[in-house]
Amino acid sequence: MKIVCCLKQVPDAKNVRLDPKTNTLSREGVESIMNPYDRHALEEGVRLKEQFGGSVVALSMGPPQAEEMLRDAIACGADEAVLVSDRAFAGSDTWATTYTLAMAINAIGGCDLVLCGKQAIDGDTAQVGPGLAHRLDIPYASYVRKIHGLQDGALLLQRMMDDGYDELRVPLPALLTVVKEINEPRIPSLKGKMRAKKAEIIRLNAAAIAADPACLGLAGSPTKVFKVFAPELRGDRTMLEGASHEQASQLAAILHTLV
Repeated sequence: MKIVCCLKQVPDAKNVRLDPKTNTLSREGVESIMNPYDRHALEEGVRLKEQFGGSVVALSMGPPQAEEMLRDAIACGADEAVLVSDRAFAGSDTWATTYTLAMAINAIGGCDLVLCGKQAIDGDTAQVGPGLAHRLDIPYASYVRKIHGLQDGALLLQRMMDDGYDELRVPLPALLTVVKEINEPRIPSLKGKMRAKKAEIIRLNAAAIAADPACLGLAGSPTKVFKVFAPELRGDRTMLEGASHEQASQLAAILHTLV
């Protein structure tokens, strides 16, 4: 089974801040990390490989410095890594991103299973996984919290829901987005780190994946972000104290004054 794990390099959420002059994310001095949900997708891909055989490809669309993250993926068990990087990808929204990733997966010969984190902590859209499945024209399941096994060419799994979970049978090839409850990512071994240091990262640009320039970057993105800003803090706050029924009475009195 050939498994592709889609990984995104994101700024560490603990240090993210906005530039008050440009209203954009300030990345200067902010450490970049592997998207935490994607780390769970990578771990699950490696576990499936260990259980059923095959190979794991770590795939990322991003700037050249994302190579460091991909080496980390190899240290954690990925067999090879592919970095899809080109200035033409700059400004891509989720629509253009899914197009680029789909073309990259086709360029490396396709796969049996695509694993993604449920969402990225910088964009929080949760659109790339389902959108990529649509581009590849394969079935998908989101918010997967457990994979029971493989039976007759299909994965048996649990999908997390608000009121419990669904039991699903998803035929391969397929795409899954996973939640953090699915596993506990491993710590890379010394042997894994040594292998990652020597590994060759495959680099693909727009021409290598035969992408249409009109579908890339800002040109291929129907979504435009004009401004990002942090809400202003308001000082007129009232703290209610006491038992719940006392707080309810206080709140009712406050609301009555506003009518």
